[in-house]
Amino acid sequence: MTVASRRDMLAGGAALAAATILPSAGPTRAAAPLAGKQAPGFYRYQLGDFEVSVISDGAVRFPVEGFVTNASTDQVKAALTAAFRSTEGLTVPFTPIVVNTGAKLILIDTGLGDAAVERTKGSAGQFASNLTAAGLDRRDIDAVVISHFHVDHVDGLLTADNEPAFPNAEIFVPAAELVFWMDDGEMSRAPKGRIEGLFKNTRRIIAALGGKVTPFGAGKDVVPGLTAVATPGHSVGHTSFVLSSGNRSVFVQGDVAHIPVLFVENPTWHAAIDQDPVMAEATRRKIYDMLVAEKMLVQGFHYPFPALAHVERTANGYREILVPWSTSI
Repeated sequence: MTVASRRDMLAGGAALAAATILPSAGPTRAAAPLAGKQAPGFYRYQLGDFEVSVISDGAVRFPVEGFVTNASTDQVKAALTAAFRSTEGLTVPFTPIVVNTGAKLILIDTGLGDAAVERTKGSAGQFASNLTAAGLDRRDIDAVVISHFHVDHVDGLLTADNEPAFPNAEIFVPAAELVFWMDDGEMSRAPKGRIEGLFKNTRRIIAALGGKVTPFGAGKDVVPGLTAVATPGHSVGHTSFVLSSGNRSVFVQGDVAHIPVLFVENPTWHAAIDQDPVMAEATRRKIYDMLVAEKMLVQGFHYPFPALAHVERTANGYREILVPWSTSI
C-alpha cells in the first residue's frame, strides 16, 4: 500500500487549486440561496419493544454570569472553552421525548410551548412543529408525564391561546411538586422574582387544565414500563424516570445534571436554578454513580441533541459520551 506524504498532499492540493482557477468551458450558474434554517429536530431509537422519538423544542441562550453560584465566571468560561463552546452565552437546549409502547403514546415533559416561538424569535417553542415533522399528532398523545413544574417542562401543556395542547391525554404530575406549588402558605413565603413567578405559572396551567391532573408518587410505575424515581433538589418534587422494555433501560433524568459540560463534569457546581443546590448535588452524585455502575443510558433534557448518552467516571466527576447518530432505528 502506498502512503502519501505531507509533501505529496500539499503538491496535490496546489495542483487542484491551480485547476480550479482555470476558466470554465460551461455556462456559469447562480449560487443557490442560503436555506437559513435547520432540518426538523427529531430522532428515533429502539428500546426493547418501545420506540422513542426525541423531539427538539429548540434552545435559548442565557448569560454565563451567575449561572453557576459556587464557581467564578472565569471558571465557567474555562469549562466552556475546554469543550469548544462559546463563552458569550450559555445555550440551553430543551428536549422532550415521546415513547411509543405499541399501545400508547407517552410524552415526557413538554418544552416551553407554542407561545415561546414569538417570545424567543423562533429559537424555542419548536416542539409542535417538530412533532408534526416526525409524523406525530398532539391529539394522539395518550399520556403526558411531567418531571417538575419549571416552565420549560410544563408550559407546553397549553397552546398559545391557553387551551390544553394535548386534549386526549391524561396528565401525570409528581405529587410532591403539586402539593408544594399549590400550597398557599408556601406561595406566601416565596421570594419575589423567579420562584414567585413559578407559583403563579403553575396555578395558571392547572387552572387552564381544569385541575385535571393525576398525581403520582416515586417508586411506582406511572404507566407500564415507566418507573418514577425521586430526584429532589432541583425542585422540591423533581422526579426522574427509568424507562424499560425487555432487557433495555434508559434513565430519563429531567434536570438532575442540567447542562452536562458544566454539571456532569463538575458535579459539585450549583446551578442558580436549583431550589436546594446542596440536595441537588447529593442527588446528582447518587444518580450518576448509579448510571456508571449499571452502565445505563441517560436521556438528558438539556443535553446536546439528540440528548442520549453513556456516562463514565473521571478524576473530578463524570463525563457524558453521546450515543452516535444512527441512520436506522
